[in-house]
Amino acid sequence: MTKQVISKGQDINRSLDRISLEILERNHGLQDLALIGIHTGGVYLADRIRTRLSQEDDEPVLLGNLDITLYRDDWSLISHNPIVKKTDIGFSVDQKKIILVDDVIFTGRTIRAAMDAIMDYGRPKSIQLASLIDRGGRELPIQPDYVGMAIGAKHDERVDVLLEEKAGRDEVVITRK
Repeated sequence: MTKQVISKGQDINRSLDRISLEILERNHGLQDLALIGIHTGGVYLADRIRTRLSQEDDEPVLLGNLDITLYRDDWSLISHNPIVKKTDIGFSVDQKKIILVDDVIFTGRTIRAAMDAIMDYGRPKSIQLASLIDRGGRELPIQPDYVGMAIGAKHDERVDVLLEEKAGRDEVVITRK
């Protein structure tokens, strides 16, 4: 098994700066905007993006986090005893421009599950997707609106985003078998 670090702290910060500015531009500011991070990596990234957006605009940015475990179409294949994390969306999603944030987009199944979960909370004006890494390999017709880095990882390679908040460092690592 070989590991290759393809991105580190400064590159990740630059990607998050760019994503934040693109969110501001596309949405013409922060009015009615809410960030929802998908557990686990997306939660930390959403918080970082919120900090950046707050520095650019005086409008408050709503922040929530979402566990999609029980919304996945493959949860029973992953584990018979899934570990369900806490979902915390302390605001109405109705008529909000929701930015879903995830660390890596691969097949699109996580995002499909996240959209299903959000619809249980109400009817947003729109749902957009920000992903730090787009590794390709989609199985569903779902594409991110904001991407930090696109890589062409092979199907048998694993892409991990390690973040300071959990791993003690910021790195994107590809593991090959």
